[in-house]
Amino acid sequence: MPSSGQVPVLDIQNLEVCYGAVQVLWGISLSVMKGQVVCIIGPNGAGKTTTLNAIIGVLMQTRGRIVFEGQDIAGLPTHQRVQRRIALIPEGRQLWPGMSVEDNLKMGAFPPAFRPHVAKNLEVVYGLLPRLKERRHQLAGTLSGGEQQMCAIGRGLMAEPHLLLLDEPSLGLAPILVDEIFKFVGEIVKHGVTILLVAQNIDYALQVSDYGYVMETGRIILQGSSDMLFNNEHVQQAYLGGSAEEPGAQPAQSAQG
Repeated sequence: MPSSGQVPVLDIQNLEVCYGAVQVLWGISLSVMKGQVVCIIGPNGAGKTTTLNAIIGVLMQTRGRIVFEGQDIAGLPTHQRVQRRIALIPEGRQLWPGMSVEDNLKMGAFPPAFRPHVAKNLEVVYGLLPRLKERRHQLAGTLSGGEQQMCAIGRGLMAEPHLLLLDEPSLGLAPILVDEIFKFVGEIVKHGVTILLVAQNIDYALQVSDYGYVMETGRIILQGSSDMLFNNEHVQQAYLGGSAEEPGAQPAQSAQG
């Protein structure tokens, strides 16, 4: 567990998900505490994005519990999960390229309950991302890759999320932009947003996060503080191209037996 003596914002127990007859998640369990950045790392195809899609309800679990702020949301449709203040920033950004930056941001507040706060939340987003304010009338499709990613994150923040699910925010970006995006992740947390981050850029993910889970072939095989995972021998050899001085993290319960 990431922490003790607290109730997690998100608590997943024994989650299983199938694509048709093919099972892709095998009894995963993880927790996210309020105010943390928690990362899920691992190779491509490990089930990381599937986990986020199950949390937001794009995919329905075949087994397991998804408890958000004390309530089991596993049976709720996606729009009701969004209304409970969960936002997903999908891999690939998925903006509307023919719409302006500001109109893309406003789409993040499309549910009727969020619309009264559009003006206030736009100012919050523009305060965090002044570059978007400069380009608010520009078509989203004409932005650079880094600016598009910022626009996608800003769109998610328009719903005032308590939990932000962030899927591969550095995908396809130049190294200097990757650094900028991950610094921004740290700024979001300062504004009271808890983040569950999926990333193949493991070095950055472990730098910006408090706690992490290593996922391989649909199972969580390791978990621990980000510092412990960074120093773990398996993580170093499999993902960081080095060797660790100490083992660090412990095997996840789901990987035992």
